[in-house]
Amino acid sequence: MARARGNSVLVLASGSPRRLQLLEQIGYVPDHLSPADIDETPLTKERPKTYALRLARRKAEVAWDRVREVLDPTNTYVLAADTVVCLGRRILPKADSFEVAEACLKNLSGNNHRVMTAVVVKGPRGKMRERLVETRVKMKRLSDREIADYLASAEWDGKAGGYAIQGRAGGFVTGLVGSYFNVVGLPLYETESLLGGSGFKRDPSSLPADGVADLS
Repeated sequence: MARARGNSVLVLASGSPRRLQLLEQIGYVPDHLSPADIDETPLTKERPKTYALRLARRKAEVAWDRVREVLDPTNTYVLAADTVVCLGRRILPKADSFEVAEACLKNLSGNNHRVMTAVVVKGPRGKMRERLVETRVKMKRLSDREIADYLASAEWDGKAGGYAIQGRAGGFVTGLVGSYFNVVGLPLYETESLLGGSGFKRDPSSLPADGVADLS
């Protein structure tokens, strides 16, 4: 995996293993992890797009405020993202219990829904760039048995909308329009474009990192 040229530093404001893997897949090995623990409660009548962008911005800001105390702000880049699953204007929660996951799956069963990921890069001296990516997903009608079996797998834990398309739930999806990686949690093309547009450079001759330091 490639490191940045000119001692640039990349910080991933997430503790998600899948986001780290996706970022590494396109050749970006973060120098540091700085997960941002924020209140993710939607505001009254907040639309999904506004919600996703607000959370991604806030995560970037929290991580930036933390790392600028120990890193050089003139060559540090913070990457943050937030993924939202919605039915119309209704934002589905991140499943933190069996009951929440079950309710999400029953709502998604047989319906079209949208998955939105807001990606934010806060670059040198705090300059921010952002993108919002939307994917439309069609899920088949699920039987009670299919829902029960999926809930027993515990793949739903912590997932927006109560499912992970990269796992068993991939077999529930009958159609998808847009970025698959967006549904997983990080749209790759847009992420690379944002980093490049922010001035972050990669050195193809760099060696992989031995490990990623946690600055949380």
